[in-house]
Parts: sequence; structure tokens; C-alpha cells
Amino acid sequence: MFEKIIYIVEKIDGDYAFLRNEAEPENEPNCVARALLPEDISEGTKLAYEMLQYSIIS
Repeated sequence: MFEKIIYIVEKIDGDYAFLRNEAEPENEPNCVARALLPEDISEGTKLAYEMLQYSIIS
């Protein structure tokens, strides 16, 4: 039900970040409010989405 999804921050635009699902790179990136993401993200950061939370992974 709450599977882990890996995203890559493709673009940061003001208060929003565009995240590309690593498993489905052909799909459009998701637009997510930066308030929901870890503060230390930058373009190219890898994120895990699990249990309704985003966390930075290496």
C-alpha cells in the first residue's frame, strides 16, 4: 500500500520542485510544494517517498 518510490529532483522553481520518478522516467515530473520536502534539496538530489514522507537518500 505504501510502497517506497525513488524520485530525482529535476528542477526547483520558487516554492515548487519537479520530481521525476526514477522507475518511470518517461512520465511527466510531479510538481511538489517545497514545504513538503527536506530543506537541503537541490537539483539532482535523490529522494525516497515512503509512509507519506520524503527523505534524502544517497
